[in-house]
Amino acid sequence: MPSTEFSHEQQKLMIEIVQDSIASKLELQSKNEPIDYDSISKLSWLNKSAATFVTLSINGELRGCIGTLEARRSLLKDLQSNAVNAAFYDSRFEPVSVSEYEALCIHISVLTAPVELSVLNEKELLGYLRPGIDGLIIEERGHRATFLPQVWQQLSTPLSFLQRLKLKAGLPIDYWSEYMRFYTYQAIDVFDHDRHIRN
Repeated sequence: MPSTEFSHEQQKLMIEIVQDSIASKLELQSKNEPIDYDSISKLSWLNKSAATFVTLSINGELRGCIGTLEARRSLLKDLQSNAVNAAFYDSRFEPVSVSEYEALCIHISVLTAPVELSVLNEKELLGYLRPGIDGLIIEERGHRATFLPQVWQQLSTPLSFLQRLKLKAGLPIDYWSEYMRFYTYQAIDVFDHDRHIRN
């Protein structure tokens, strides 16, 4: 995927793809102009392999977040799949209901390819992390977790960011091992500027 921002029209279409995917699962008809999937599936930028996360919120509260860390399918298919999974299959939440649909706010993150960090200790790792810029993946013999760059809004220091990510991965906050692997990535953010899904 390109490292630059998407155009306004591209962002709008990406949001509408997420909206439409959720609406279809809820068996709702969107009042937005129907998406011509035969046409958009031929767009080169939607056919490029991409890894995305779809984050859903209602009134500022998280309502679902699911994504992929490696680019293994087209941007179009990744958005469709992650939209449905975030809305209906995030194990932390009940499935999104019809009554919640119009209140959903969408945030799409298109990820760059993860880059492994070669570090000898936690202090060195913390020195690599750039608040507000880097997402981080932790892997440790069966444990794996990530925080998107947007999480820096809640956890503003590298230490708090790393400690909470360890907990998410099922590890103690002071855990360290020579077997741990760390990867950073960045994200191109696409927002639902209207703050609502229009039914």
